[in-house]
Amino acid sequence: MQRKLLSSALATAALTSILAACASAPMMAPMYDQAALPDAVKVPAGNKVAMETVGVGEITYECRDKKDMAGQYEWVFVGPDAALNDRSGKKIGKYFGPPATWENMDGSKVTATQIAVAPAGAGNIPSQLVKANPAMGAGAMTGVTYIQRVATKGGVAPATACDMAGKGKKEIVKYQADYIFYKAS
Repeated sequence: MQRKLLSSALATAALTSILAACASAPMMAPMYDQAALPDAVKVPAGNKVAMETVGVGEITYECRDKKDMAGQYEWVFVGPDAALNDRSGKKIGKYFGPPATWENMDGSKVTATQIAVAPAGAGNIPSQLVKANPAMGAGAMTGVTYIQRVATKGGVAPATACDMAGKGKKEIVKYQADYIFYKAS
């Protein structure tokens, strides 16, 4: 009987230790699964994930005249300003614009041209696929071919009125998105 109680106590202690270790370990987000994305924003075959980041920051919008619609106004995207963090939360770069620029802490940076977007749910900026231009500087951005913006949260134009009285007014909204960098395989 004592042996059975001792065995049970040891098993309970071992389980408690394992659960405590798991609880104190940092939660790592899984690698992003491209198969779950709409076809429009999938990266072409022949490219592989080189780096995954989480962009956390702000997007600025400005109330301006609606193009070719006299007397009408709309919120227009001005540009982003975000920290690029690795999956553990450590800052490894920044994203800013215009033009849209992703810069690594090693000084290398890349700009890109939008290829496609796909809806990402109400209140979220769309998922996006961009084709990278040749990188400036040597480092992590060298050889990047495509960048996906996925898992977006927030970032849409303000819901506040944009009219003649507010023309020129700027609004800043918070957002977050995963930026997945690809290189030719």
